[in-house]
Amino acid sequence: MASQRVLLPRSTPAASGVSSRAIAALLDRLEAASIECHSLMVVRHGHVAAEGWWAPYSAERPHLLYSLTKSFTSVAVGLAVSDGLLSLDDRVVDVLPDHVPDNLSAQASRITVHHLLSMTAGHPGDSLGDAWELEPDDLVKGFLSLPFTAPEGTRHIYDNSTTFLLARMVERVTGRALDGFLDDRLFKPLGVDHAEWDRVKSGAVFGFHGLHLTTEAIAAFGEVLLRGGVWGGRQLVPHEWVELATRRHVACEPFQDGTADADFSCGYGYQFWMSRHGYHGHGAFGQQCVVVPRNDLVVAVTAQGESQTVFDALWECLLPGLDRPESAEDDELLAARLRQLALPPVPGSSAGPGPAGSVSGVLDASAEDSALPDGTAVTVDSADGGWLVRFGSLFDVEVGCGDWRESSPLGRPVVASGAWQGSAFVADLVLVTTPHHVRLVVDGEAQTATAVWSTVPLTGPRLELHLRSPLMTRPDVA
Repeated sequence: MASQRVLLPRSTPAASGVSSRAIAALLDRLEAASIECHSLMVVRHGHVAAEGWWAPYSAERPHLLYSLTKSFTSVAVGLAVSDGLLSLDDRVVDVLPDHVPDNLSAQASRITVHHLLSMTAGHPGDSLGDAWELEPDDLVKGFLSLPFTAPEGTRHIYDNSTTFLLARMVERVTGRALDGFLDDRLFKPLGVDHAEWDRVKSGAVFGFHGLHLTTEAIAAFGEVLLRGGVWGGRQLVPHEWVELATRRHVACEPFQDGTADADFSCGYGYQFWMSRHGYHGHGAFGQQCVVVPRNDLVVAVTAQGESQTVFDALWECLLPGLDRPESAEDDELLAARLRQLALPPVPGSSAGPGPAGSVSGVLDASAEDSALPDGTAVTVDSADGGWLVRFGSLFDVEVGCGDWRESSPLGRPVVASGAWQGSAFVADLVLVTTPHHVRLVVDGEAQTATAVWSTVPLTGPRLELHLRSPLMTRPDVA
């Protein structure tokens, strides 16, 4: 794997005015809350004060950001606005006239860039599923065809389709694909040469999700925002856009029904959430770019867990430790702990009950959150001090014994650890460019198998889909 390009200067917690004990307390809190962190980077006064990755996750590996992608699409909109190609008052129907439905309502005709950015178009809920079902080949047309229940500009409802429309509008006015446009205007000037995007069936990027970046690239993005769009003395993002996008435009309802998540109830900007302290870009399962201007602080997190729990830990553990540096010895203890972070490999024995440690079973997909089709033949054979697991004719995965072993059966890497537990072979298959992993259990006595997601990817449960690069799903506009 290519060496990781350094984007941000390094420092010690003490030199950055951060208590190493406060960071240790943050780690303790996350562990106690059963948050499965994959990476953490704390940037203070422009320097990385602390960083860590939980093996098999690593610094050089891009990680799926889910809806944190939306904040990057917001920047693309801001660049198009600055170039004079788009304005906040431009209407969808004028920029994308070839996607206007025949039954266009008066309200649909009035939806503007501002309404999309602030997610105030007026639909009763996230329109993505209904819009795609209504118009499988044209999400823009499906979005405009759905009924509205609130006047535009009056009510924030989290709606993935709004960002999809923004991506298509940027592409129309610039004549560039969104990913290429951001490569030239943001990522390459930042020094980021490893941005990867998931795509819809036509090849277009989602816009509302699907960007993969390293943790340091997320932190560098936060630094650009914190510095008013400036990077290395160059104005990458217009200062006016940073100010506009990261301030409150509308009150927001709870992010999830039945919850009162404090850091998702402070208001919404232009594809950014306001927080109790500063603001943040947010992705499902705990992908965060947190910017706290008052404290000259950026925190980047990738994880599989509840985001509000992470915020509570940041505010209650980390913030009180700012401007209270500890000793060099404390910094060294923290650095040693950060170097040793790891997800535990599967416990058990290296020796199985069957001949040559082999076992096979037929997959039972009735298990909740199954990752593979019913009836898939699963075979486990010893190989090179570990195992080779064959999933019928679909793909093979290499599994380590007491450690993690990587393979890329369909293009994207999967890192796996396994062991025998009695008559069953158990393995964790970590999709290391995403927050997700699969627990495989092959019962040698019953000759059955299950493969269950830790958390089901939002783009669907079929494991094979998520091993392909790039991930492509759903139909799209032609």
